[in-house]
Amino acid sequence: MNAVLITDSLEFRVMTQEDIGEVMQIEVRAYPHPWTKVIFRDCLKAGYHGIIAMQEGQEIGYAMLSVAAGEAHLLNLCIHPRQQGHGYGRQLLYRVFEEAGRRGAGTLFLEVRASNRVAQSLYLDSGFNQIGTRPGYYPNGREREDALVFAKELFPDSD
Repeated sequence: MNAVLITDSLEFRVMTQEDIGEVMQIEVRAYPHPWTKVIFRDCLKAGYHGIIAMQEGQEIGYAMLSVAAGEAHLLNLCIHPRQQGHGYGRQLLYRVFEEAGRRGAGTLFLEVRASNRVAQSLYLDSGFNQIGTRPGYYPNGREREDALVFAKELFPDSD
């Protein structure tokens, strides 16, 4: 397991439509093929759960989670590039686990770029297993990049 120095804890809140502008500022800095404002807006309109990660009152990351039929799908998880490497992605991921369990999910699924070794390491260290591959899933310039499909068993709250 990789040792990560967590300098301080994040605060979390529910993402709203008003957050999309700030989320997009992070998204375009973090990804060569970012989501659009419309994708974030449509996810929230569809009832997906967006989580904002805050540090000292500033948005530094977010996650988008879909939950249905006892399963959750982590659609997007991002920490601002200047804030990466401090354990904030791990804190946000564990908040996603809590939210997915609270919403009744028994399993959490996600896709990750085959080239994204840092994210793969985070997911594997956090209890995910690779369960498959989606060939050509991600845009990558004129080519397409494979996605690795990961899954983790959760323990939903028994309220």
